[in-house]
Amino acid sequence: MLEIPAYGVTSAKAPLAPFFTERRRPGPHDLLVEIHYCGVCHSDIHQARGEWSASVFPMVPGHEIVGTVVEAGHKVEKWKVGDTVGIGCFVDSCRECEACMAGEEQFCEQGMSQTYNSYERDGRTPTYGGYSTCITVDENYVLRIPESIPLERAAPLLCAGITTYSPLCQFGVKAGDNVAIVGLGGLGHMAVKLAKAMGAKVTVLSHSPAKRQDALRLGADDFVTTRHEEAFEKNACRFDSSSTQYPCSTTTTPT
Repeated sequence: MLEIPAYGVTSAKAPLAPFFTERRRPGPHDLLVEIHYCGVCHSDIHQARGEWSASVFPMVPGHEIVGTVVEAGHKVEKWKVGDTVGIGCFVDSCRECEACMAGEEQFCEQGMSQTYNSYERDGRTPTYGGYSTCITVDENYVLRIPESIPLERAAPLLCAGITTYSPLCQFGVKAGDNVAIVGLGGLGHMAVKLAKAMGAKVTVLSHSPAKRQDALRLGADDFVTTRHEEAFEKNACRFDSSSTQYPCSTTTTPT
């Protein structure tokens, strides 16, 4: 085992503090990744405070990880030492069920192994996240980070980015579509930029008029203050529907 410096919590009431955790040494198909950046997702706070069920302590949060491969197992074929990689919300799955075979390991019928607050496939070894200096992970559960993306900006794409990009793709957003983004929070601001890059006409819906300028600066074409009741009447059926069954539904992104 490798003893790795990290930041974590020992209980829901304990403060985030430095301590050492253990990582397995890289096996034949594993990578040892030196972590350069890790985003802070609000779910990290919920988990660390035990506000969601089944928190596993001690806990090292973090699932928006960007780093460099510093060691590769002798059977690794996709990666080499020096590659820049990203690690998202999960690090393993059964790889045998229908969902895994379809490339949708997040729906693994036996349950995926989350990057932290979870267990490896043996069901006993806790997983620890990116608030640490290194992580050991199977080569199939890392992503390539293009050289053109600054690493500190790439990290949030591994959770907030994919959470907004996925539904935009799933519902076929295309140039000229009218897309509504509900809220301009951590996910909302990425949804604005992504939808705009797809060529959509983007409107931000927010209860806070103070966010108007930020929304427009990020690329939004319009801004609607939802604290006014007439806003819903004026904008009914304005946005493109993802289903012909509900002609007045909107394409939205959660905050």
